[in-house]
Amino acid sequence: MPEIATRLPFVKMLVALGDLHGDLAATHAALRLARLIDEKGRWTGGDSVLVQTGDILDRGNDEQEILELFERLGKQAREAGGAVHVLNGNHELMNAAGDFRYVTPGGFADFADAPGLRLDDPLLRRAPVARRARYAAFLPGRPYAKMLARHPVVLIVGDTVFAHGGVLPAHVSYGLERINKEVSTWLVGGSSSGRDFINSSDSPVWTRRFSQAEDLATCKLLDQTLKRLGVKRLVVGHTVQRTISSACAAAVWRIDVGMAAHYGGKPEVLQIIGSEVSSLR
Repeated sequence: MPEIATRLPFVKMLVALGDLHGDLAATHAALRLARLIDEKGRWTGGDSVLVQTGDILDRGNDEQEILELFERLGKQAREAGGAVHVLNGNHELMNAAGDFRYVTPGGFADFADAPGLRLDDPLLRRAPVARRARYAAFLPGRPYAKMLARHPVVLIVGDTVFAHGGVLPAHVSYGLERINKEVSTWLVGGSSSGRDFINSSDSPVWTRRFSQAEDLATCKLLDQTLKRLGVKRLVVGHTVQRTISSACAAAVWRIDVGMAAHYGGKPEVLQIIGSEVSSLR
């Protein structure tokens, strides 16, 4: 069972990157924009900390390469005094649940040669042959599900809380550490309580409450969440915006700009230096 940090201390330079959906070129472009990698894809961010808010999977063909890129960058960043944190989004957890409705043909083919897969697993006999590698990669207890098990659902760094969809007061009451632990336990092949919790429409990976129209009730709800967590802002992906935007007096930042080829947007990243929050585009 991997240990997952839910709350980390302040850092000098914090960068947030939204949904990538299987587009390696857009991923490289966004990381270069943030000055975190060089032209060869090596970490150049020094002691910067990167948080990617989930949805690496689905809608594109480069998922395995992106997952492995972040694994490499995480090691390189640690050696330089920085860090890379990748969150689980709804699409990661959909794949772990065997929900492949947004997987491209290339996405199925991509995992046919992935290392460490047991394509002869008796549990996969009824699966269509073209999908067996995907099941063998992402079902709970399988190699890529175990990789996802090391990723949190919710993460606090300094005075910023990150989640793919959002964090509601009910999630705080349930316990952010508990959410991370239960989802991780399910992904490694244990109890399914994490799956059951995360599947609800208002879970941290599915809610869109803070990504749509700004209204007084929503801002009050967000204020309750932030006060209970002792943080200043929430950063979310999940819902495509024309550009990175904020709401509720900059208490929430929406960073899914649809940069993947599926959506046709342009790479953009969020940068937090001390109390200064800005977008790079």
